[in-house]
Amino acid sequence: MAHFGYFLSCEEHPPAALVDQARMAEQAGFDALWISDHYHPWNDRQGQSPFVWSVIGALSQAVSLPVETAVTCPLVRTHPAVIAQAAATSAVQLGGRFRLGVGSGEALNEHILGTGWPEAAVRLAMLEEALQIIRNLLTGEQISHHGRYYTVENARLYTLPDEPVPIDVSAFGPQAAESAARIGDGLITMMPDRALVERFRRGGGGAKPVYGGFKACWGPDRREAVRTAHRLWANQQLPGELGQILPTPRHFEQASELVTPEQVASAVPCGDDPDAHVEAVNAFVDAGFDTVYVQQIGEDQQGFFDFYRTKVLPRLRD
Repeated sequence: MAHFGYFLSCEEHPPAALVDQARMAEQAGFDALWISDHYHPWNDRQGQSPFVWSVIGALSQAVSLPVETAVTCPLVRTHPAVIAQAAATSAVQLGGRFRLGVGSGEALNEHILGTGWPEAAVRLAMLEEALQIIRNLLTGEQISHHGRYYTVENARLYTLPDEPVPIDVSAFGPQAAESAARIGDGLITMMPDRALVERFRRGGGGAKPVYGGFKACWGPDRREAVRTAHRLWANQQLPGELGQILPTPRHFEQASELVTPEQVASAVPCGDDPDAHVEAVNAFVDAGFDTVYVQQIGEDQQGFFDFYRTKVLPRLRD
């Protein structure tokens, strides 16, 4: 049976609100938490972007749910040796209930130090080397590494969980799915793409878990919910590689002017019809996903959790 989680949006909410939402998610019956890892929001209307590792520390004291970053880029903005320490500490704080979700990142967050933004194939190679460093450090042994992209000298982690931290790899295309199958402990993707899941499994993923997620906008007035989703998350409907290469929230705002409310309405379950929300979740379940995460767009978090607790989660678990 699939599990169902809640996706905490650091782009929309300050730290205390994220912790409150995590509590509400646990009370509503969700099984797990995702949390985004950004330096910038996608646009200024979203308006937030707290440091994810500080928030995870607070979550460890507030809830008993598993937590995963969705996703962290260990390539440019933060060195993989630092990510290894952050992941190890998070796993200790959460009593082993932490998974590290990683991906090849976006210029939006990663270009801020003034380094160049590599093309996709280079980022995948960097990700493979970064995961090698992270896994070696998570053994607790002292390591030195002199690779193509990274150097580590005489590094050792002293605060370690009892079990290795699982590392899931984000993928949106065939090449990335095959890479995730080879180097990851699981797959993360944001579309209910059965073909991608099957490629992951055939490429070496086997029975490794597959995680997916989507955004919704619950509200009693569907038209208002569509307006909210369009105002805050029109960027989700941008095509191709724009999400990886645009460098600032302002650029995303400019590109999102091409996205219509109708496009958002066709892609995001909006309103208070349980059938629409159940259908969106089941699209992932039917495509072979093990856990499906949903993020509520907008401020009415309590209404969303009440709705899912009473109208959606019981139907999904029948």
